[in-house]
Amino acid sequence: MKFIQGHNRTQIHLFPVSLDQSIDPDNEVRIIDLFVDSLSVKDYGFRTDFVENGRPAYHPTDLLKLFIYGYLNKVRSTRDLEKECRRNIEVMWLLKSLKPDHNTISNFRKDNPKAIKKVFRTTVQIARHFDLIGGKLIAGDSTKLRAQNSKKNNYNQAKIDRHVAYIDNKLEEYTRALAENDGDNKQLITDEIAKQQKRKEQYKEFEKELNESGEPQISTSDPESRQIMVRNNITEVAYSVQTTVDAKNNIPIDYKVTNQNDSKAMGNMIQRAKSILRNNEFTALYDKGYHTGSELKTAQDLGIETIVAIPGLPSTSQAPNPAYNFEHFKYDQKSDTYTCPQGEVLRSNGTWYKEHNRRDNVITFKQYKTRSCKSCPVHSQCTRSKDGRVLSRSTFAEYYERNRKAYQEKEHLYKRRQAIVEHPFGTIKRQWGFSYILTRKGITRASADVGFMFIAYNFRRIGNILTRDQLREYLRILLSMFLSTIDHHRSKISPFQTTFFRLDVWDRKFPWSPVPA
Repeated sequence: MKFIQGHNRTQIHLFPVSLDQSIDPDNEVRIIDLFVDSLSVKDYGFRTDFVENGRPAYHPTDLLKLFIYGYLNKVRSTRDLEKECRRNIEVMWLLKSLKPDHNTISNFRKDNPKAIKKVFRTTVQIARHFDLIGGKLIAGDSTKLRAQNSKKNNYNQAKIDRHVAYIDNKLEEYTRALAENDGDNKQLITDEIAKQQKRKEQYKEFEKELNESGEPQISTSDPESRQIMVRNNITEVAYSVQTTVDAKNNIPIDYKVTNQNDSKAMGNMIQRAKSILRNNEFTALYDKGYHTGSELKTAQDLGIETIVAIPGLPSTSQAPNPAYNFEHFKYDQKSDTYTCPQGEVLRSNGTWYKEHNRRDNVITFKQYKTRSCKSCPVHSQCTRSKDGRVLSRSTFAEYYERNRKAYQEKEHLYKRRQAIVEHPFGTIKRQWGFSYILTRKGITRASADVGFMFIAYNFRRIGNILTRDQLREYLRILLSMFLSTIDHHRSKISPFQTTFFRLDVWDRKFPWSPVPA
């Protein structure tokens, strides 16, 4: 039986193939190359000036190309990227056979989170240029990415107290055993006591660090990561990544890495969306985790229509008969009174009260009640309290009411939220496997990791919508404009340097094209 035979590894070919000929003209790696070369990396904040002494540094464009290629191909470990530079022909072409070590690669990501964010902004600008961003409907949500910090290395006061109490019990046992023992085990018990004392000192250090930080918890491996509710009652030590996604093509236009829950995130993200879209004529969709009065106020005061899902009332806040729940009481703004379903008027004494809710937000409110409640024939259906029904109205009540009205009128619009905002999460976390933060030691480094995730997502998303020729031609124009700008500045320094630079870069990019005038 005949089989297809490979080439002899030791044979010398008469017409060797160049590295450039080994890469298909439509290969995505050529688009990455064009994209990065069209960027003014110095203006973005990447460092391009290094001292002449010692070994030369790698240019930031080369390392940026490597990272974008890596994230697009599910490779983001710096050691794995180092391997790809030595064995992957596409990477060899992209980096012109450069082989940076993993420390150099890692330092580039660690040192440039702000510049990486600007590269992400450029992908948004490209999408806007091709009218891929509608700017009329956006959806916001967060996803939790696990940090490089286990639950065992995350502590709050209650957890520290439990460990210290356990150690104290063990010390008492060992002390009694030491007093009763006069045999060979005496040294073993003494060693255990010293071991437990050392552990207790360590937990006391954690307690001191916790008190000095003013935070409710600390993490020892990744200091800024926090134990956050992921779903239901499941928690992980993680970072929360807030995102804003445009509805037209499910393209993210903004992201922000935090270590907080969602209750205080919406207002800031909507302000940022307004700056990015440069108008407030859009509708923002958020789920019930963002249903916070202060955040609704921020959005509505900006003139932005915001539709946030309304969380269900807990059983303790519901009336025995649902017909007498809070939403069935009518508020009159002029008289500052509520009218119950039975026609009775509930009034306030004008006093403002303050309390902390379960999300540790301060709520300022007034209370409304009526003396007629005790003798009301439906008292048992309205409230379980013997003293009668008491309603509370916070300073943000009017914003809640506006949101409720918008949600009821445009519920069909809100139902699109999940399909819009979960699209990037599904691709990044499920298809690419980026369900955790690769970096350690803080939000800033985590932001760089997340930034490359969204650069890769937008790059792939735009590439899937447009044809390669459309994107390639646009990037060529950008590169041409970039080179022309450099020519203008360099001509003031040295005509020889200008001509050399133009020929070097342009011929490397487009060997078949003339240098532009």
